[in-house]
Amino acid sequence: MEYALTDVDAAGSDLGRAAHGLAGKSRLRFARRLAEVGAELVGAELLDRVWPLRPEILATEPGDAERQGRSVGLYLHWSGSGRVSAMVLRQLALWRASGFDMVFVTNAAPPAEDWAAVAAETVLRIRRRNVGRDFGAWRDAAALALEGHEPPEELLLANDSVLGPFLPLEPLVAAWRGGGEGLFGMTESWGGGSHLQSYALLARGQGAVAGLRAHLARQRDSRSKWRTVQGGEIGLTRAMLAEGHRCAALFGYRCACEGLSAVDRASFGPRFEDAAAVLRYPLNPTHHLWRALVERHGFPYLKTELVRRNPGHLPGVDGWREVVPPAMLALIEDHLAILDAKPAATRP
Repeated sequence: MEYALTDVDAAGSDLGRAAHGLAGKSRLRFARRLAEVGAELVGAELLDRVWPLRPEILATEPGDAERQGRSVGLYLHWSGSGRVSAMVLRQLALWRASGFDMVFVTNAAPPAEDWAAVAAETVLRIRRRNVGRDFGAWRDAAALALEGHEPPEELLLANDSVLGPFLPLEPLVAAWRGGGEGLFGMTESWGGGSHLQSYALLARGQGAVAGLRAHLARQRDSRSKWRTVQGGEIGLTRAMLAEGHRCAALFGYRCACEGLSAVDRASFGPRFEDAAAVLRYPLNPTHHLWRALVERHGFPYLKTELVRRNPGHLPGVDGWREVVPPAMLALIEDHLAILDAKPAATRP
């Protein structure tokens, strides 16, 4: 499989969050969602003012992996049980095999044996309070991992919100590196405006790395998931574009929509009878287009939230195992079981 970068779509960046929110929803469900977001914002704003969230580093320990160069990866972990699955360890190993010095930051409390297992693939391990979600954790990890070192030539953001990879990572990373300097991601979403989805992002070149670090440093922790996504994930692409950095995805939104059949579109709702509706009402590519991405475009992941909760009530998601190589199924099933297990008693 050959991969190529597609620049973030300027036309897609003009589409508001309202159009994205309406996609695949009835007007009643959309109105309910607006009310939910409004209530969350009001409640979070009040609590954030009265009791501001305070990030706290609980532990830092070096890993056992030797440093390879000036490519650094910040990997965020969380599970309700605190466990670090074999799938997560494999992801760390694959990123390291692609040349990244991996920094593991967890918003959970791993048991001692799992904390020790992480050391083999990392140069630094960090445990922190579970505030600020992904961007709060990456902010704190960047401050600790990069202090006192020369700025890296590449800075990777990754997390465990995806299942896999069940295809090799090397061709995707090579395509990123072939794009020169800039900010590169796996998938482009038009929800809230064109942006790179943040489960795997790579900043390349001193300017782009500095821009990413500055964006992370500006993040302020909030109880509002909506505000955090707006300021963190969506805001990052906007900020990088405003600074003149190239932003591109391996799976651009227009490309991901190519080849959708009438049956595919019908599963999204009646407004998608018109083939152009996928551009007017932007969908979440890693949810609505999950099967097309994997089977037609060589996407190597499934989103964990899609498999566990299917928040959009999309038909056919229960058939996700059909697209996963049999050798990977046990690893993914074990990871999903760990997410729902009770916390362990022993901590590092």
